[in-house]
Amino acid sequence: MSNHKTFTIGSRKSQLALVQTRQVQSALQLSYPDFEFPIISMTTVGDQILNKPLFQIGEKSLFTKELEVALQNKTVDLVVHSLKDLPTTLPDGMTIGAIMKRENPKDAVVIKKGLNFNSLDELPEGSVIGTSSVRRTAQLKKAFPNLVFQDIRGNLNTRLAKLDDPNGPYSALILAVAGLIRLNLNNRISQILPSSVILHAVGQGALAVECRTDDAQIIKIISVLEDKDTMLRCTAERSMLRTLEGGCSVPIGVHTDFIKSSDCKRKLKLIGLIARLDGSEIIQAEAVKEIDEDGIDAANELGKEVASTLVEKGATSILDELKNAKS
Repeated sequence: MSNHKTFTIGSRKSQLALVQTRQVQSALQLSYPDFEFPIISMTTVGDQILNKPLFQIGEKSLFTKELEVALQNKTVDLVVHSLKDLPTTLPDGMTIGAIMKRENPKDAVVIKKGLNFNSLDELPEGSVIGTSSVRRTAQLKKAFPNLVFQDIRGNLNTRLAKLDDPNGPYSALILAVAGLIRLNLNNRISQILPSSVILHAVGQGALAVECRTDDAQIIKIISVLEDKDTMLRCTAERSMLRTLEGGCSVPIGVHTDFIKSSDCKRKLKLIGLIARLDGSEIIQAEAVKEIDEDGIDAANELGKEVASTLVEKGATSILDELKNAKS
């Protein structure tokens, strides 16, 4: 390794993004006590446009573009992302150097302060649920047709303030369990929704560290952060999404699990779905693949297989409908 000992980390400016970036910074500092890892934070397009639902903005790299520009022009050496925000096709010269151990990837229900309810099925008919995700809305409309789903934007604390406003319309929010845990807001989780009700977003709960493909030193340094099982699960999920050509603002959900089969071989199971925006139709598919020692090719194939089955079942017409809704 060269004598270069300061490596700058790029991050979004939101509180959650900075907490996540500091998590990476601490892990690197622990492994490399002689190195320095200062953080530069910046605002992305997704942070600036708050008056439109995400799926209508029509930009796949909403929360990543500015960070990748900084990486490209060498203002920063590595960038920390919520993996669910990272497009499945990266710009030329960029790579994911590590995916860290995943936090709980499920979705949580957060009930308005002062309301004596603990779950969505306890809420009165017509209660307004806030979420910025078409994936959540589409699946939950199907499961809870008696509830009203409204778009809500802003960082996590802004959304919680809107929820708890006594004059605000919301009875509950749907948020990622991982974000609430990382901000020490576990006490606000009223219910964790099971995968039988809602499948989570591709990469949800995982942090990705992106760097330049030609930066061998950084690739070596951040390799200590990699969690193999998380990487394989997310590889399968992202392969499915890439094959369907969907972005983070498309109603596509996934669930992955390692399973032990009767022949004692390790296998990865992927369940995937795509839904119409109004929840009127949900197409689901699943597949299982044996995972060898390397596993990356098998994980990629698993994602493609599930995507192909979804297409056979009619996913293309849903994707076409989404494209028309954006234009």
